[in-house]
Amino acid sequence: MGKLELNKKKKEDALYNTAFELFTTKGPNKTTISDIVEKAGVAKGTFYLYFKDKYDIRNKLASHKTKDLFYAAYQAVIENHITGFPAQLHFMIDHILENLKNDSQLLIFVSKNLSWSVFQAALEGQMPDADCKFYDMYLQLIAQDSRTYEHPDLLLFSVIELASSTCYNCILYQQPVPLEEYMPYLHKSIDGILASYTTASAN
Repeated sequence: MGKLELNKKKKEDALYNTAFELFTTKGPNKTTISDIVEKAGVAKGTFYLYFKDKYDIRNKLASHKTKDLFYAAYQAVIENHITGFPAQLHFMIDHILENLKNDSQLLIFVSKNLSWSVFQAALEGQMPDADCKFYDMYLQLIAQDSRTYEHPDLLLFSVIELASSTCYNCILYQQPVPLEEYMPYLHKSIDGILASYTTASAN
């Protein structure tokens, strides 16, 4: 990477980091583009080289953060030699929730700003800065399993919606119970989802 590219990357990273800080402290609605560029130390015109508006940087930031979470979980599966798709999925959910439990700002930001379309774009590597396609990796894990699953996209959607919606309150407010107490029930529910998407020929 040349000097010009490094300088551009530095400015883009500054905008991302500043936007995340402001979005998680002031909220996207109260954060202006002027706030972001002033705190990042870049010109307003530079912002528009990378983003259309503040909602564009919000979506790309949510995509970037989500991609990082899922890629780290996938890498952990590989490094720990976890085999079999159900075990791999349970392991990744545990890994992601542990990271979110230790970073409440990230949990709040992702929960409030991640729509399914942005989530899907993150997983499929459709965002401009995406360097991995987690969804392809997810499909590879499924293909290596002895069972066959219908609608892998809906399967993933169901698991993520369940985990994110139920664990948000468990992590932030310890309601209705702390996350540790809830996790066994979450995994039982995930097993039920997996069973419902398993094709009859694989039973």
